[in-house]
Amino acid sequence: MATQQPATRPANPRFSSGPCAKPPTFDVTKLADAALGRSHRAAIGKDKLKAAIEGTREILGIPADYRIGIVPASDTGAVEMALWSLLGQRKVEMLAWESFGAGWVTDVVKQLKIDAEVKTADYGQLVDLASVDCNNDVVFTWNGTTAGVRVPNADWIADDREGLTICDATSAAFAMDLPWDKLDVTTFSWQKVLGGEAAHGILVLSPRAVERLESYTPAWPLPKIFRLTKGGKLIEGIFTGATINTPSMLAVEDYLFALDWARSVGGLKGLIARADANAQAVFDFCDANPWIANLAEDDATRSNTSVCLKFTDDRIQDGAAFAKAVAKRLEAENIALDIGAYRDAPAGLRIWCGGTVETADIASMLPWLAWAFEAEIAAQG
Repeated sequence: MATQQPATRPANPRFSSGPCAKPPTFDVTKLADAALGRSHRAAIGKDKLKAAIEGTREILGIPADYRIGIVPASDTGAVEMALWSLLGQRKVEMLAWESFGAGWVTDVVKQLKIDAEVKTADYGQLVDLASVDCNNDVVFTWNGTTAGVRVPNADWIADDREGLTICDATSAAFAMDLPWDKLDVTTFSWQKVLGGEAAHGILVLSPRAVERLESYTPAWPLPKIFRLTKGGKLIEGIFTGATINTPSMLAVEDYLFALDWARSVGGLKGLIARADANAQAVFDFCDANPWIANLAEDDATRSNTSVCLKFTDDRIQDGAAFAKAVAKRLEAENIALDIGAYRDAPAGLRIWCGGTVETADIASMLPWLAWAFEAEIAAQG
């Protein structure tokens, strides 16, 4: 007999890991003040871009002497700018434990052709961070969006390091307390934790990163879209709102709305608390059901945003097909949208738990996950 469907449904079934759910109070009419049809170089455009930069600094607690720039091509564009502009001055250690980190390895080793030391770990694990020599440049993701693991702390990053730390923090910013004194280059996008519209990235540079940019010229040519210096000096305009290419003023307005919403829930502390509560609901569900488990093998490394799950029941005949069928069943019922594992990741599910998601929706969705699991077990005979 089929398991009975739960009575309660999530008010918002959007649990995608990117683009992520909009803030709960979002309404498109709240973007009516966007500077549409106006030049981003005009005073109104520059003021809004500067407000986005300073709002980012305020909520994330970024030091006053760090530069914050809005750059093209989302988090990917921000990471690429950093890799192409900064690397090559000294030895590089590339740390990868999921698909995006592996992508940065490809760029550095195969495109820039830098002789890097590559340290990798399987999905659900981290590399041995104690083995990292921070006198080298180090490139890593703080939170593995496709693996559900995060760096537990920054104790392994030396205060007196000679190299630069380049951190892809796109699934960590606004959900985790990033230690800025340990990070020289930090990148993220609006479309993750704050549910912003895609296409724009944020690049944060420490004074040490600026010093590198102004004292080192890479051996390879830099496309205009990657250039952060001119005549050996940082292009300061990038970090005050004079973007390299034309930004979407509608997306900027959407980000300004998201920043205001973040303030309304208590800023960074409130956002972290919301993500923690969402993730804990999923963790508790896994603890109560032996047929599902967190992909992260060490509890200390479990992500509180991109929570990745694996099915562990011996009755499952084809893991990939089973996981896809569960996700499809939940989507058909409009219970959970876009929660399949990333295409390069192990078979399973990925539930976004960032602060724009309501814990009540997570709690309403999880009984449906149990229903879908039992229905698929029955269907496979």
